[in-house]
Amino acid sequence: MHTDTERCVRAVQSKDARFDGWFFTAVTTTRIYCRPSCPVVPPKPQNMTFYPSAAACQQAGFRACKRCRPDTSPGSPEWNHRADLVARAMRLIGDGVVDRDGVPGLATRLGYSTRQIERQLLAELGAGPLALARAQRAQTARLLIETTPLPMAEIAFAAGFSSIRTFNDTVREVFALSPSELRARLPRNRAGATAGTPGTPGVLNLRLPFRAPLNPDNLFGHLAATAVPGVEEWRDGAYRRTLRLPYGHGIAGLTPMPDHIACRLTLSDLRDLSVAISRCRRLLDLDADPVAVDGQLRTDPLLAPLVDKAPGRRVPRTVDEAEFAVRAVLGQQVSTAAARTHAARLVTAHGDPVDDPEGGLTHLFPSPEALAALDPESLAMPCTRRTTFTTLVSQLAEGTLHLGVENDWAQARARLLALPGFGPWTADVIAMRALGDPDAFLPTDLGIRRAARELGLPSTPAALTARAAAWRPWRAYAVQYLWATDTHPINFLPSQAGTPNPARTTKPTPGTHAPRTSRTPRTSRIKDAQ
Repeated sequence: MHTDTERCVRAVQSKDARFDGWFFTAVTTTRIYCRPSCPVVPPKPQNMTFYPSAAACQQAGFRACKRCRPDTSPGSPEWNHRADLVARAMRLIGDGVVDRDGVPGLATRLGYSTRQIERQLLAELGAGPLALARAQRAQTARLLIETTPLPMAEIAFAAGFSSIRTFNDTVREVFALSPSELRARLPRNRAGATAGTPGTPGVLNLRLPFRAPLNPDNLFGHLAATAVPGVEEWRDGAYRRTLRLPYGHGIAGLTPMPDHIACRLTLSDLRDLSVAISRCRRLLDLDADPVAVDGQLRTDPLLAPLVDKAPGRRVPRTVDEAEFAVRAVLGQQVSTAAARTHAARLVTAHGDPVDDPEGGLTHLFPSPEALAALDPESLAMPCTRRTTFTTLVSQLAEGTLHLGVENDWAQARARLLALPGFGPWTADVIAMRALGDPDAFLPTDLGIRRAARELGLPSTPAALTARAAAWRPWRAYAVQYLWATDTHPINFLPSQAGTPNPARTTKPTPGTHAPRTSRTPRTSRIKDAQ
């Protein structure tokens, strides 16, 4: 979008927050870059230059605005609905691959040469993978400076910098302030507590921004209703779950608020901060552009009333693609309650234990390696599904099947369909919720077919698929709107009292495919986090 100067100028002059993250405005007279919704008086059009990323602005010599803090704007929706090389690379960079494995590691995961990756990123984003990762490190450093009392030396290495000098130079260049000056700008009554009084180690409270509108009902309802005991829970108005992270483990607490998601992170290693934030954003689909999605779905007169009734539905996703694939298999041909029971047994027997002083979480979900080592005869499931389960976890553990953010969606779906016991429904629900394909569709799902009949849409899979062609590339969002016609707890924000009990419903559950009956369907500082 940054190449459409006229459209960008209109967005800046109207302070349209919907375009935050789509592009960045660099002001040539002040050498500052802003998000489109910056509250200051818009600069003259002739003094504006537009860039596709914060990293490109920084590489061109511009520093971040201290009013609108463009480094904390929602991520670009481009990386959610594209599966090309640039989009896959951006998802991996957001997951911290460059910081951990360098550009060669990024190239290996993508199957391209480092030169090809650098060339394409430069052409589209105006910055290479190192500059993009550097911008992310700067954001992580700012969060740690402003939300923890850690010494600057510890922050430097926790944020991923190789030296304190590089850390100081980067923060000064990006924010036009030294790390100490950045911390000194905190309000007086909070700066002392942040800088001088030790807080709970590894605990941070952040704000995760999103593009409005956001309907939290199906998003948090689905996560809470299908929560695996010990790994996930709904407590005090927050969805909480354990996280398996590159350097350790963590616990995330996510609470829906009117204009942001309140995120409480407890990390065993602060180097995992940027990865934890990225995975929480992905879990809640916070980088989506709901106006574009809903606008496309409203073109169907039978879907339009559903969209108008509760706009801004997101696709509930996952923080661990392999975990979701395993849970999808456990949920085949059984109720939601039975699937949760199967998963809870595996968690208790094979998950890594964690401490949770603030709640009832007890374990990380078992890794594919741990599940591949268990005795198949110990699995209380039919023989055919046991074969499906053991084949899946074996291939995940051996690395012959990858379900990471770098995947090409079509290729990953084809690999899943080649596994025994994997039909189109299972492959597509994994594509929708684990791989993040916004166009994944479930025409054989019983909840979808029932909703289609009630709305007057075709109810047979072939006819419904043909009708749904007009909803592309947002068919996964159409699934959420169709599921929402049901009264199952996955469609409602849980009560403050606790998690809804999926076993209490007597109606067929959204997330069930024919002919099966599966029902998968306060600390002192709070800062914005990308």
